[in-house]
Amino acid sequence: MRFKFLMENKTEGSGCVAEHGLSIYIEAQGRKLLFDTGASPLFAENAKKMGVDLSQVETLIISHGHYDHTGGVPQFCEINKIAPIYIHQGAFYETYGKKNGKWEEQTSGIRWSDHERSQIDPRIVRTDQVTWLSEDIAISGTIPKIPGFEPTETFYRRYEDGSCEPDPMDHEQILVIKEPEGLYVFSGCSHRGVVPAIRYAREIFDGERIAVLVAGMHLYSAGKDMRRKVVEQVLKEEMDLVMPVHCTGIDAICDLKAALGDKCVVATAGSSYGY
Repeated sequence: MRFKFLMENKTEGSGCVAEHGLSIYIEAQGRKLLFDTGASPLFAENAKKMGVDLSQVETLIISHGHYDHTGGVPQFCEINKIAPIYIHQGAFYETYGKKNGKWEEQTSGIRWSDHERSQIDPRIVRTDQVTWLSEDIAISGTIPKIPGFEPTETFYRRYEDGSCEPDPMDHEQILVIKEPEGLYVFSGCSHRGVVPAIRYAREIFDGERIAVLVAGMHLYSAGKDMRRKVVEQVLKEEMDLVMPVHCTGIDAICDLKAALGDKCVVATAGSSYGY
C-alpha cells in the first residue's frame, strides 16, 4: 500500500503547490487509483513533480460533489483516456453555502462547464449503494447518519424555481481498502461525520478493524464539545495511524495530535507514504 498527496491545503517546501482541495494517488493490490482531484488542474502539476503518471490510473473515485474535490476532473480526463469515474448519483445538484447569512456567490458544487460535462459524462459510473472494485476494495455509496454526529456545516440545494432545501450530503462516499493489517479508509470531507464514516467502513467489511484513517473531517467550525466527542471515538478504534487533512481544521488537528501522538500524522501536498 502506497499513497501520495497530489493536493492538500498545506505544503512544506516539497516543490509542490497547495490549494483548498484534496487529491490522493493510491497504489494497492496491483491497482492504481485516484481519490479526488482537488479544486483545479494544479493537482496534475504536482503529480508530474512527484513522478505520478496520471495516464496509468485505472479508476478515479470522487468523494462528493463539491468543487474542491472535482475541479481537476476535466484536466484528468485530458491526460487519462481509460479510467472510469465513480461518483454518487446525488452529486450533481447545484448547491450553495451561506456566509454571514448571505449566499455565497459561487456554487460549492461541481463547476464543470457544459462542454466539460459533455466530455466527462460518458465515463461516469453513478453510485448509490456499496460498489465493489474487487473483493477487498469498496466504495461506500451513501453513508448512514448517526444521531449526535450531525454535519457541522449546512449546504443548500437551489432549484430553478428559486426554492432551496438543505443538502443531505447523501452523495459523500468513502473508499475502503482491506489489507492484512486492517482497513485503510479514505474520506474526502466526512460531511456526514467522520464517526459515521468509520463505523460504516467497518460494517461494510463485517467488523474488520481500521488500521489507517486518512480523512478530511470537516471540524474546522465544530465546537470544543463536538471535537472532543470525535477524538474520543477515534481513540476507541485503536487505529495504527490517523491522518487528518484538508477541512479538518487546525484545532481538531491539534486535538488529535495531542491525543494520538506519533499515531497522528499531518500530511501535506507532496508527501508520500508506504506501508
